[in-house]
Amino acid sequence: MLRLGRSFGRSLGGSFGRSWARRLAAPRFQGIRFRLGVAMAFALLPVLILSIVQMQADFRKQSLERTRDLQLAAARSSVAAKARLDGAVVLMEALTPESLGPYCSPRLAALTQRLEGYQAIYRFSSTGAAVCASRAPLAANTPEVVRARSWFRRLSQGEHTVISRSQRRMADGPSLVVAVRAERPMGRFDGVMAAIIPLSGLQPDVTDPALPQGAAAALTDAEGNVLTATDPAAFQVREGRLAGWPGRARSGREAVFEADTLGGQHRVYSGAALAGGDVYVLLSAPAPNIWSWAVLNPIGNLVLPLAAWLTAFAAVMLVSERVVVRWLDYLERIAAIYARGRFTVRPTQAVNAPTELRVLASTLGDLADTITTRDQALMESLSEKDALMREIHHRVKNNLQIISSLLSMQQRTLVDAPAKAAIGDTRQRIAALALIYRTLYQSADLRYADARIFLNDLVGQLVAGEALRGPVVTSSVESDTLVIDPDKLAPLALWVVEAVSNAHKHAFAGRGGRLQVRFKVRGDVSVLEVQDDGPGPLAGHAAGVGRVLMGAFAKQLRGEAELVAAPGGGAIARMTFATPEAVVPADPGEREPKGT
Repeated sequence: MLRLGRSFGRSLGGSFGRSWARRLAAPRFQGIRFRLGVAMAFALLPVLILSIVQMQADFRKQSLERTRDLQLAAARSSVAAKARLDGAVVLMEALTPESLGPYCSPRLAALTQRLEGYQAIYRFSSTGAAVCASRAPLAANTPEVVRARSWFRRLSQGEHTVISRSQRRMADGPSLVVAVRAERPMGRFDGVMAAIIPLSGLQPDVTDPALPQGAAAALTDAEGNVLTATDPAAFQVREGRLAGWPGRARSGREAVFEADTLGGQHRVYSGAALAGGDVYVLLSAPAPNIWSWAVLNPIGNLVLPLAAWLTAFAAVMLVSERVVVRWLDYLERIAAIYARGRFTVRPTQAVNAPTELRVLASTLGDLADTITTRDQALMESLSEKDALMREIHHRVKNNLQIISSLLSMQQRTLVDAPAKAAIGDTRQRIAALALIYRTLYQSADLRYADARIFLNDLVGQLVAGEALRGPVVTSSVESDTLVIDPDKLAPLALWVVEAVSNAHKHAFAGRGGRLQVRFKVRGDVSVLEVQDDGPGPLAGHAAGVGRVLMGAFAKQLRGEAELVAAPGGGAIARMTFATPEAVVPADPGEREPKGT
């Protein structure tokens, strides 16, 4: 039993078991309706099992009755045919003394015409010569041929009556020979009186109402060879089951047996002796299985048990639905409302539910009250935290502006041009950082910032800061939307500051021009470009501090920076880096600051 359980467990571990496991894991198979239905179905299975047991008992009973009907029909058929053969024997015995003489043949011919079921009557001498016949014997029936017949030899050896299958040389079609020994006064063999009886006249009647539907009849010899049959296909069986069945029937072993035909039909066979041990009647009928028998008796065997089971199942499921399931559905809807954040609804209708479900509904109401109170406290805490964070960002921004102002004052006191330029670059970097904090405390949410909005503000601020110190520079920003963590904005902003500062120093100095900023997100890789329309990168020009810083900021973003010539003239500062992980806000409408 243990090995069987292990084998069954291994079979469930196969692909078929896993497939069914996945199906049963589906939500519709996990609900209380399905499980309750399965439990009720198993609980009511005894009704079906009892019906199946009763149906099997009825099937066995009717199968035995069917077999007995077949046996009785075979016995009746053999009795009717035997009476006819016995009459033929009596007739041959009566004709034996008068079967000689000049007018013997006409008398036999007239008798054959008057009697139904006789094909011919012969009188053979002890040498096998036809001395009298109702019709001219066939030319092939010479005395030597007749003496070689088994029935003639048996009679000449002392048997009084022999019934045997006729050879084709003696009769037209399948027939029997009923032969009687003729003797002289001292008991000496004096020949044979024989009648030829067609087998068609001895064929059992398969229209008997007692016979099962589809019955067939046949006559066989002592070896089981079929002499004639109403349906030859019904007696063409596999494995030679008909061969020698009369001998088995005489010994009492297989008076009734079953076999499969060559066409694959399973049939029941029953036979009886027709005349001594020479000819037998064999009846056959289909052997129904329990399913075909149940189909033939659908009301009592299928419809009523199934209707009783379905009625009980429907009644139990209806009561369960009204008492349990509908209240669970109601509480499920209440819980779904709570899941959407609406805790003002209470399960008031559950007052009519059973006690256990009323307790569950009351617990859900208490839970909603507790969650509402806690949510209110959390919202107040979050609001306070948000205000504090905005204040911190605002102060950081103000402090950075103070630092920028101090640097501006220091810059005005300097007379060395490179020093003043270095202080100016530092102020721009500090202004970019201050812009990050301004973007955060002005946004609807402190957790994220939109790179597109930030780049527009940053480029505008950088271009406006240089507008008062030189020719006009126009700018344009083409940016994809990418909501990212503010920590990623710092290296991005500082890289843009260095790229724009380099453009102002080398491309727009003393002439102005057009500045283009492009930010494209291409899956896992993003590209940020700053393009000017100046003379382009100078060959052999050594990289300054700005170029070094741009490379450092690119590495912070897991990318690389390069300076290439623009197709239409000018230079392109390009940074290719891994796209930062995007932040999905709770409300997509919060991607832009309110009021924009």
